[in-house]
Amino acid sequence: MSKRLWRCAVLALMAIPGGARAADQPLFIIERSKNANVVHYDARLTVDGQWDAAQPVSAYWILLAGDKSRQDLSWIEKKMAYGFALKPDAAAGGYTMKMVASPDRPITLRLEQAAVRAEITIDGHVSILEKMYINSTEGLTGPKVKYIELHGKDLQTAEQRFEKITPK
Repeated sequence: MSKRLWRCAVLALMAIPGGARAADQPLFIIERSKNANVVHYDARLTVDGQWDAAQPVSAYWILLAGDKSRQDLSWIEKKMAYGFALKPDAAAGGYTMKMVASPDRPITLRLEQAAVRAEITIDGHVSILEKMYINSTEGLTGPKVKYIELHGKDLQTAEQRFEKITPK
C-alpha cells in the first residue's frame, strides 16, 4: 500500500512543472466580419503572479460560429494574420507586442499587482485595448482588409475610445 501511495505522490509532483501556472488573464480579442469566431489573447502568469517566461502570451480561437470550442491558431494564421512578436519591456513590467498584421502599432503589455492590461494608442490617447474588429472581403488572392477598428478605454479618463483604420 505504501508503494502505491509513493507512486501517486511522485506522479502528482511530476504534473506540476517548475513554474506552475495560474489561470490565464484576458488581454484583448479580435472579432471579424467573416464569421462569429473570435481570436483571444491571454497573458500567462505563474502562481506567484509573474509572467510565464516560457510563453507569456497565448492566442487561440473560440469557435462561436460552431461548437464554441477552443482551437489553437494554425501555423499560417500565426505567420500571416494573428501572430505576434514579444520583446521584454522592463519599464512596463512586461512586454512590447507587435502583431504580424500591424507591426507599426505596438501594444504594451503591463503587469501591475498581478493584473495585466494591453495598452495602445487609440485616437491619440493611450488606452487599454479591449478589442479589434477586422472588416474584410474575400478575393481571388485571399481576404482583403477593408478597415480595422480599435476599441478600448482611455487610461487617464476611463472614457471609451474608438479608432477606425483604413489600409492605404
